[in-house]
Amino acid sequence: MGDSSGDSVSIDIDLIPLGGKECIVKTSKGSVSVLVCGDQEKPALITYPDVALNYVSCFQGLLFCPDAASLLLHNFCIYHIDAPGHELGADVISSDEPLLCVDDLADQVAEVLDFFGLREVLCLGVTAGAYILTLFAMKYKERVLGLILVSPICKRPSWTEWLYNKVLMNLLYFYGMCGLLKECLLQRYFSKELRCIVQEEESDVILTCRRLLDERQSLNVIRFLQAINERHDLTEGLMNLKCKTLIFAGESSPFHAESVYLSTKMNHKIVALVEVQACGSLVTEEHPNSMIVPIERFLMGFGYHRQQHFASSSSNGSNPASPTSNNHSCIAPELLSPQGLGIKLKPIRTRVDVEI
Repeated sequence: MGDSSGDSVSIDIDLIPLGGKECIVKTSKGSVSVLVCGDQEKPALITYPDVALNYVSCFQGLLFCPDAASLLLHNFCIYHIDAPGHELGADVISSDEPLLCVDDLADQVAEVLDFFGLREVLCLGVTAGAYILTLFAMKYKERVLGLILVSPICKRPSWTEWLYNKVLMNLLYFYGMCGLLKECLLQRYFSKELRCIVQEEESDVILTCRRLLDERQSLNVIRFLQAINERHDLTEGLMNLKCKTLIFAGESSPFHAESVYLSTKMNHKIVALVEVQACGSLVTEEHPNSMIVPIERFLMGFGYHRQQHFASSSSNGSNPASPTSNNHSCIAPELLSPQGLGIKLKPIRTRVDVEI
């Protein structure tokens, strides 16, 4: 762990119920909450959630899947970075604190890595969080080994989205996390199939998300939403990205077309697109099982494998090898090719059908 005596960052650690350590890291752009899960000697995977979500409401569905745990928690120490003021129990950010733009948020990620002494990382982000991590990968190319992007965005907001976000910000300012506002956010996150269940109770996923949204500080959400609403177009820089990238796009996501567009603007040799049927933007919560096999194939290219049930990696006291170490498994490049990810019909496209 980094030294907290520096001028730019400091840390306060509390044990939390999920078994990780919550760290409040003070950066030059303000404080940011980071939940550290796992052995910090392992390679690092950082996550960044969507607007109004945090690590619990955005990633617990995926990480609570046993197969995902045996793959991700076995191989990585996961650093869940929340947008400023989105962590559990957050106070309202003082009005004296300057508003952060998307570049500030990307730079803040770099400072978090500096604090923990992380040189290279894999990244997992959802929608707005995927945008921040993509921008981070553009600004700090040498620090990103790979990107896993869920329903990512990359363009400037359309006039429709810009105006819609302005309405959301006004609702947040005047009425807080009211019922109408929550419905708007649920439409952003989840498919109509999940939200509109006739003659049945709402799913546990929806009920949990509603409850967690009640815990958000409205003024803090406005800050993040405003930054995303003023984002700039990343299209020109996408082709220059060198890191391998796996993109998940829920077919019912309002950002589906933009996620597909992003995949077409990257080098086709390093990107694969997985479209998930009957799913909104928040694939990590709505259909997390659909992500496991593509992620497993993707990580094989870095020398990472799922934990074996009959062979313990701790038998010799060792941790999974860093992808840059000399002794990691050599995986044939074709395993990371579109064909290796089970892709058919189009060069960088596959489709996961999910039973409703």
